[in-house]
Amino acid sequence: MKISASIYSDKKRPLEEVIRDLEAHQVDLLHVDCNDDLSVFDDIASIRSWCSLPIDLHIITDQPEKYYDLLRKYPVDYVTFQFEDLTTALKLPSDIPGKKGLAVITPTPIEVFDDYSDFDFILIMATVPGQSGGVFDRINFTKIRQFRSRFPSKSIHVDGGVNGEVSFILRNMGVSSSVSGSYLFNAPSVGHALMNLTKREIESHFKVGDFMIPIEECPIVQLEDIDLRAVLETIDLGNLGFCLVCNKHGMLSGIISSADIRKALLKSLDQHSELNPRTMINENPVHLFDDNTVVEMLQLIKKCNFPVMYMPVVERDGKACGILNFVHLIKGEL
Repeated sequence: MKISASIYSDKKRPLEEVIRDLEAHQVDLLHVDCNDDLSVFDDIASIRSWCSLPIDLHIITDQPEKYYDLLRKYPVDYVTFQFEDLTTALKLPSDIPGKKGLAVITPTPIEVFDDYSDFDFILIMATVPGQSGGVFDRINFTKIRQFRSRFPSKSIHVDGGVNGEVSFILRNMGVSSSVSGSYLFNAPSVGHALMNLTKREIESHFKVGDFMIPIEECPIVQLEDIDLRAVLETIDLGNLGFCLVCNKHGMLSGIISSADIRKALLKSLDQHSELNPRTMINENPVHLFDDNTVVEMLQLIKKCNFPVMYMPVVERDGKACGILNFVHLIKGEL
């Protein structure tokens, strides 16, 4: 996950000093907020003379057309327009360079992106826009998951309240870029903050239940009605490589993975027996509780003597409530 440094969050130093510091610490992107202020492009021109770091421009305006010529003259790598300030649907000219994004605040449904299918990414404002040092609203974990399901080919950027723990969770959810402002510049040094945003050891305030895939979106077969076709179809449609097996009361009976099916198939070929899906169930899978913290989750993973790609999540009484998938985190760490 790329870290986009919000350059105007440092109120103490001249802009050039801030940029030089960020460049020295190899930040990924320079986030430039433009609250309907054309003079921001004077800063962009200066930044281009100081360094070649990618510029991530966020424009809040009800008149986007007045920025088109400036975007042509001073091209940026990413340009985002705030949805809530637009009075009509935004139609960017095709000759404006850079990747295009739509920013939305927490209350705005992600379905508004339906009208911007030609854009490259969404920017989810996880705190109140313009409020430095705000706290990440955990409902945005759900928005991220919903957006990825609805628009799987689009990238997700997040702005607001990103600290070390939130950064870890966002990486796990496959977020491409996160904006960091006050957290980055209020630390003892930019380097110290960047280390916290990318390290694997983190403090913990959120629970597994805050960002798991909820049970209603999980691939599930019911134990009482289990058959091989249902198992195969559920795993195939779920696209996770396994399915949960639950009884009629919603209690987790175990999981069946593609590997379990392969092993059962090899065994049946040797013994000339029929495949019984009940014999494929791993009745004691490694699992998490929904009230486990992120730190407890990491501690459990470290204890496993095999690669962990996913885990079922249960309530304390054993009722299935979701899944954690670590594929995005693994990709993000490569």
